[in-house]
Amino acid sequence: MKVNKRGIAAAGAIAIVSTLTLAGCSTGTSGDDTSDSEDSGTLVVWVDAERVDALQGAADAYEDKTGVTVELSGKSVDDMKDDFIQQVPTGKGPDVVMGAHDWLGELSTNGVVAPIELGDSAGDYLSVALQAATYDGTVYMLPYAVENIAVLRNADLVPTAPTSFDDMIAQGTFVVEQGAEGNPYHLYPFQTAFGAPVFGTDDTGSYDATDLQLGSEGGFAFADWLGVQGAAGVLNTDIDGEIAKQQFLDGTAAFWLTGPWNVGAATDAGINVAIDPIPSPTGETASPFAGVKGFFVSSESKNKVAANDFLVNYLGTEDVQLELFKAGNVLPALTAAADTAASDPIIAGFQAVGADAVPMPAIPAMGSVWQFWGVAEAAIINGADPTTTWQKLVDDVTAAIK
Repeated sequence: MKVNKRGIAAAGAIAIVSTLTLAGCSTGTSGDDTSDSEDSGTLVVWVDAERVDALQGAADAYEDKTGVTVELSGKSVDDMKDDFIQQVPTGKGPDVVMGAHDWLGELSTNGVVAPIELGDSAGDYLSVALQAATYDGTVYMLPYAVENIAVLRNADLVPTAPTSFDDMIAQGTFVVEQGAEGNPYHLYPFQTAFGAPVFGTDDTGSYDATDLQLGSEGGFAFADWLGVQGAAGVLNTDIDGEIAKQQFLDGTAAFWLTGPWNVGAATDAGINVAIDPIPSPTGETASPFAGVKGFFVSSESKNKVAANDFLVNYLGTEDVQLELFKAGNVLPALTAAADTAASDPIIAGFQAVGADAVPMPAIPAMGSVWQFWGVAEAAIINGADPTTTWQKLVDDVTAAIK
């Protein structure tokens, strides 16, 4: 991939483009966070409250170069998506909002986001990040972070990475979050190793809701494997997130399938943590879901050109993506920044696993999958017949999508 070498200061041409468009721009005020102010020289950007400081330098640099003020408004991530969807149709809300790629189906269905033009910089991003930012063949998000699960190994208990799933189980106790209703997010890498993704893809590489792959031969093979692992006690619905964490922290478990959000707890406990690929039960690649975070432009923004410039040429730079990395310790989406962050072996481990990751489907039909998926897996782990239970899952999801 090409490396994005554009620095924040290298945006003189952007000033010209932005200035030409400002006469038609409308903006928000800090009082109501709306984009219908008479002050046409402002971009309102809603961000996770914990990321404001990381973006302030880019906002200041953009104003210095273009004269366009960037108002960063810290928001709760719990409310941001719903508030955005509700306010955009009224002509209010921000010009730009920070969010997750799996919002895209809902945002697109509601018509509240505008396409983004990445231009030559498209090749500067990790492929999974670019794929996640694309919906129905159109890019709608400027990605800044990629997150996926991997195996945390207690390197003092097991010095070398296992070569397969069975090898891992032979070397030490393995824990993964499940719970009474299952947790298919964490089991998905094993499902993909059986050749059973949730959905197939169309010619653009987008997930196709009409091509449900759960009912493939691989899906039923995976269900059989779940039953075997449940009977052996390897997978256990009594193990929720907190129990899995505690067993790894106290040394009961040598392996823990989880995400970067739990690494700090392990290192703080003094564990010598190594990050391993997810061992496959079949010999085929075990591909986890990737969650990608980024920025969307409002479909009702009158500042779309300026917003696009700010995202692509300022937030899409190595310096800014590394600032965001420092704020959240999640692998940057920009390849150059990701490679820099990967000087940390923990980050490098997650990056290596993420190279095989696939974006979590953002299409609306995915909601119908989540509704039944975990419950079916939990039932199989607890002894239900794999074939009939998995067939019911397929039938229920198919009916719900229709």
